[in-house]
Amino acid sequence: MSNSNETELNGKLEFTITVYTENQIGILNRIAIIFSRRKINIESLNTSPSEIEHIHRFNIVIHETEEVVRKLCRQIEKQVEVLKVYYNVNEDIIWQELALYKVPTDIVAERAPVERLLREFGARAVVIRKDYTVFEATGHREETDKLIEVLQPFGLIEFVRSARVAIIKDSEGFNSKLREFERKDPGQEVIENEFLDKEKNVFTM
Repeated sequence: MSNSNETELNGKLEFTITVYTENQIGILNRIAIIFSRRKINIESLNTSPSEIEHIHRFNIVIHETEEVVRKLCRQIEKQVEVLKVYYNVNEDIIWQELALYKVPTDIVAERAPVERLLREFGARAVVIRKDYTVFEATGHREETDKLIEVLQPFGLIEFVRSARVAIIKDSEGFNSKLREFERKDPGQEVIENEFLDKEKNVFTM
C-alpha cells in the first residue's frame, strides 16, 4: 500500500481513516480514547453526515505504520455504533482542506501583488469590510501553508484551517455495500455490528 510518493514522518506514512458510525452521543470520545491509549496523535479529525441517512462519517488523519493502522481499525470496529472502517494512503483518496485568511483591506486594495497572488492560489473573498477582508482557499496542506507565507509580509491578521475531507477513489461507496448486504438477507433488519464479521464478502472496497 505504501510507496515513495506518500507523505512520510519518521518512517511512518500518512493515513486517512474513514469511519462510518451511527449518530450516537459519546462515540467521538470513545474513538478518540482508542488513539490516546496508544499514544497516537490525530493530525486531523472531521465528522459529518454521510451519503446514508442517520449515518455519520469520520475522516481521521494520522502518521503511522500500516500494521498499527490496521490494528487501530479493528479496535474501532469493535465499538457497537461503528458500522465499518477503511484506511487509505493519500494516493488512494481525493482530499481537500479549507482555509480562511484575514488580511487588512487597505493593503489588499493598495497592493496589486496581493491580489495577483490570491488569484494564483485560487483564493476568493468571502467577507469584505473596511478594516479587513477574509479570503477562502481550498487545497492540500502544503498549498494552504504556502499562502500563509505569502500573506505574512502583507499583515496577515488571522488564519484557520479545517480538518481534511476525503473520498476514496476506487470505491462504490458504503451505501451500495449496505444495500448489497440487505439484498442477500431480505427481510432481516440490519443491527449494529451484526455484519462486521462478514466484511471480506460484504465490505471489500
